[in-house]
Amino acid sequence: MNYLVIIIAAVLVNNIVLMQFLGICPFLGVSKKTSTAVGMASAVAFVMVLSTIVTYLIQKFILDALGLQYLQTIAFILVIASLVQLVEIILKKASPALYQALGIFLPLITTNCAILGVAILTIQKDFSLLEGVIFAVSNAIGFGLALVLFAGMREHLDMMDIPKGLKGTPIALLTAGILAMAFMGFTGLV
Repeated sequence: MNYLVIIIAAVLVNNIVLMQFLGICPFLGVSKKTSTAVGMASAVAFVMVLSTIVTYLIQKFILDALGLQYLQTIAFILVIASLVQLVEIILKKASPALYQALGIFLPLITTNCAILGVAILTIQKDFSLLEGVIFAVSNAIGFGLALVLFAGMREHLDMMDIPKGLKGTPIALLTAGILAMAFMGFTGLV
């Protein structure tokens, strides 16, 4: 039951982007095309889950064991940066089209505060490794869900007749706000 609560809370109730406002840069930057949004969501999911596992192990077996908890943020950032380099190498070989489509946003995963936030929240919530992995996967699903929904909405908005003053970023921000309010409807679920 505890795992189900973690999943529902992370995906819907406390969505990492729409409720906690972490990962806004790729949310707004890569959401113009659904295909790019799916690729970014996949890359973020891979890095988020892998970094949560690695940072959890580093926290428990190195930082806590040596009393170096104050190095948590620096250590976690270094791990995330290394994992992003790994993802970049894999995408360059496996899917050059997706690698080109993500462009500058792939290196931005390094500074995506959603990934660092999930790694730190896993430690702060005192999750076990399994709970941490479930939490990371759930947040990755929530991030991907919000990103793909938003990309679909933006693609639809491109075909609409929007007043000149609202075109581009203003309508995107208004749409993101409405999407966040829709997710607020899940608040009482857990």
